[in-house]
Amino acid sequence: MDEAEIGRAMTNQRMGNTVKRALSYLPYFELTASVQPITRTIIRLSLRIRAAFTWSDKQHGVSEPMWVWVEDSDGQRIVHSEHYLFQKKMMEEEQTLIFTIPVSDHTSSQYYVQFISDRWLGCDYTTSFALSESILPGEEAPHTDLLPLRPLPVEAVGREEYEQLLRRKFTHFNPVQTQAFHTLYRTDHNVLLGAPTGSGKTVAAELSMFRVFSVRPDTKVVYIAPLKALVRERVEDWGKKLAPALGKKLVQLTGDFTPDIRALNAADIIIATPEKWDGISRSWRQRSYVRKVSLIILDEIHLLGADRGPILEVLVSRMRFIAANSGYPIRFVGLSTALANAHDIADWLGVTESGLFNFRPSVRPVPIEVHIQGFPGKHYCPRMASMNKPAYASIVTHSPSKPVLVFVSSRRQTRLTAMDLMQLCEQDGAGSRFLRMSSEELAPLLDSVRDTSLQHTLAYGIGLHHAGLIDSDKELVERLFVEGKIQILVSTSTLAWGVNFPAHLVVVKGTEYYDGKTKRYVDYPITDVLQMMGRAGRPQFDNLGKAVILVQDAKKSFYRKFLYEPFPVESSLMHCLHDHINAEIATGSIKKKRDALDYITWTYFFRRLLKNPAYYNLDEASDASVLAYLTDLVDDTLSELEEAGCILVDDDEEKVGGDGREMDGREVEVQATPLGRIASFYYLQYKTVGVFHEELKKATTFEDLLAVLAEAAEFDELPVRHNEDKLNATLASTCRYSVDANSFDSPHVKANLLLQAHLSRLDLPVADYVTDTKSVLDQTVRVVQAMIDICADKGKHYLATLAILLQQCIAQRRWHDDDTLMMIPSIGEEGAKKLRQAGIVGVGHFLALPDSERAEVARRAGVKVAEKEVQRYPLAMLRASVKGVTITANRNGEVSVKAGEEIQIHIGIERRGPGAKAPARHLSSVPAFTPGLAKSKDEGWYVLAADEKEGEVKALKRLTAGTEAKTGLSFLAPTSPCRQHITILLMSDCYVGLDQQLSLRIHVQP
Repeated sequence: MDEAEIGRAMTNQRMGNTVKRALSYLPYFELTASVQPITRTIIRLSLRIRAAFTWSDKQHGVSEPMWVWVEDSDGQRIVHSEHYLFQKKMMEEEQTLIFTIPVSDHTSSQYYVQFISDRWLGCDYTTSFALSESILPGEEAPHTDLLPLRPLPVEAVGREEYEQLLRRKFTHFNPVQTQAFHTLYRTDHNVLLGAPTGSGKTVAAELSMFRVFSVRPDTKVVYIAPLKALVRERVEDWGKKLAPALGKKLVQLTGDFTPDIRALNAADIIIATPEKWDGISRSWRQRSYVRKVSLIILDEIHLLGADRGPILEVLVSRMRFIAANSGYPIRFVGLSTALANAHDIADWLGVTESGLFNFRPSVRPVPIEVHIQGFPGKHYCPRMASMNKPAYASIVTHSPSKPVLVFVSSRRQTRLTAMDLMQLCEQDGAGSRFLRMSSEELAPLLDSVRDTSLQHTLAYGIGLHHAGLIDSDKELVERLFVEGKIQILVSTSTLAWGVNFPAHLVVVKGTEYYDGKTKRYVDYPITDVLQMMGRAGRPQFDNLGKAVILVQDAKKSFYRKFLYEPFPVESSLMHCLHDHINAEIATGSIKKKRDALDYITWTYFFRRLLKNPAYYNLDEASDASVLAYLTDLVDDTLSELEEAGCILVDDDEEKVGGDGREMDGREVEVQATPLGRIASFYYLQYKTVGVFHEELKKATTFEDLLAVLAEAAEFDELPVRHNEDKLNATLASTCRYSVDANSFDSPHVKANLLLQAHLSRLDLPVADYVTDTKSVLDQTVRVVQAMIDICADKGKHYLATLAILLQQCIAQRRWHDDDTLMMIPSIGEEGAKKLRQAGIVGVGHFLALPDSERAEVARRAGVKVAEKEVQRYPLAMLRASVKGVTITANRNGEVSVKAGEEIQIHIGIERRGPGAKAPARHLSSVPAFTPGLAKSKDEGWYVLAADEKEGEVKALKRLTAGTEAKTGLSFLAPTSPCRQHITILLMSDCYVGLDQQLSLRIHVQP
């Protein structure tokens, strides 16, 4: 009704406007529900909520409390309920709630979703869904029965060196290993082994490795784990025991360690994260070591459905494609927990029935007794606090003297939980009940601990473990727990996937974590809870392990049911298909749209699409429907890649029909653009290069570049935790450049602030921000390198050099306008001023002085300079030649060329200066001094040629130089006669103030 109609209805025309305005404040929501079947009795419900009212701070405050109920068709049973806070900042965008609910196996059932206001009468909204409209997945195949076999002795391997390695752990294989032994060690069949945590799957991986070492010793083994913690554990174990004992070379390939090509070529065992192996295997045709792989071990393959699952999926699909098309056979061994749909994963991996072992969750070397306790309370923090006393009681009851792992959701909760356990010990009059060492032994250990909270808790025998601790603190806690010096370890959930620390009792304190992306608390995946539970029970010490799961009372029945019924693994590839399609186009594997369709048929996503079509929003699984669905998916993907500037699609109307499909036998062709190749090479999301493509057009200053960098899609997942928007606002007040004051809860604003704080060397407000800064810097190096390439591809000389300067500043933790002399730590700001007054114009001038003269200048200026620091830095001498004309710093060059002719500049770089006193290392890597980066890197150099007058980059190359390096730059001369002034510039990728340039004049003749 409009104002006039309301006025007439009230017989008071003047009140129409007032009432209309008041009605607009009533919380009104539009709801849409969609269903994804997981099994025949479990569905995932997505509820999209769009606000359609006017927010008033006076009427609504900071949030509107709502209730979500899901009821059956009779309204007799509520199958799901939860409290939901709708906040003011949610008004602008549609919100999505996702929850998993049990349903009866009756496809005609109708369900109603109610969204009810906690404060306003009549503000209740309902939508519905019917399971009859969805295709429910079929029944899954049964598990593998554990056969009553006599345990095999380790002598069954038949080789002394293998026996010795195994005998360090046990004398006989356990039942799971015994049953899979023949297939793993005596055949080359692909294997999928699904068994609970603690079943000895690592030994199964080692048996398959022994097979390769015996039968194909000249090939390589690649072990891939989806978490760096798992990679570190394997490197630690195999690097110290297996590899040296067998005379094998092992290399680690993660974001923290990137070995050079020689190391990869020489390696027998490569341990990698999915991202790294995906990036390397993209160029498999050019990399011989990829083609020498004969065994790929995929650990925790059930995480295929998690966030990083799509990467695992595409790299396995690619390696299977390589094996099928190159004549290089590759064996796949997948390790997993018990799976609900093992046959689908087996089919995708090429595993036959003889290689499929999918044991029940109950098949554990040590049985586990599980207790689930529910706790009331809709607010997270008070509910977590209420769990501390029951957690303590569980420890006293179930494991008064044996080791205990307590898993919590955040670093803050590790501290709060440990402090409460300390207080409860004191109340019991048993302050040191969890400590197993004397005060004399404890005192020096506490002195070495850097984290103050950990210092307090260790005195009570309680350790903390989370990503915010420095490595030395983590290693100390791990050692004390393993040695039994402390009984309790309170940890974030990531430890469950990392170092193998079994305990007698595991307490899972809460099954939710704060998701910075959705700004709410969400449930752990069931796989995470199972992994945490799986740490209960020590095979050498316990006959029975115990797990206590503390949950919100409304979820108690959910966990009681689903902890014993594994979910099928679904694919999430369709949500991030763009980056992988772009990579295949960039490497030339996909040249036509039909190739993209063929590529998808190699994926796990394709197999699950046929088995559970409704999960992927496909109405039916007929051949025609699947083809139409995939065609639309590919069309949309290619269209969005083209819109981002990553590819070119040949959509000539004479060749292609209006619906994008082929006509007259001619096919839609696709090709990569420079942007697409940059995204693939630097392993960036297509959205990042799309943003850079647009935003760099407007960038003119260092501030602009920093803001563009922070907008990279790689920072989408940077956590903005509960109440961190306030911390960001405080941090912003101390930063140099302003940010959007309305977006302090944005991960991109936080990334911007952390980068500014990094350059300004500011103290961060909390320890979590130190870890967050490290994760930002880990991404920043390759993102900035891509930015430099994009600027150069656009021909923007000023922006390209400014982006290189940004990279230098981040590496040195210095601003672009800081005095370059401050790069040497012992000089400092005051020392730089004094050296300037003594006539030193910059760090390059200072380093170029002879040693005795440099020392004398510093002495006269009253500046103490550590010679060790000076020796770190290089001075590079740049030489160039064009058509026989040599160009140096003291001699400009001038040449004549014909219009349109290719100009080739031969570049020579010689590393000189204080840091070059060591023996020459011809073309080898030189470690760089980068106090601003957590990871070590080698010195790198950019060489570029630019037209000063036009401000245009003509050519750019990046190289890692040792003592001497040679390269070349080439570009085309203008097509009409003119005179060009070309600057040849050498810039370090990590040091400020060491740039060099040469001048070349070109006379273009007709």
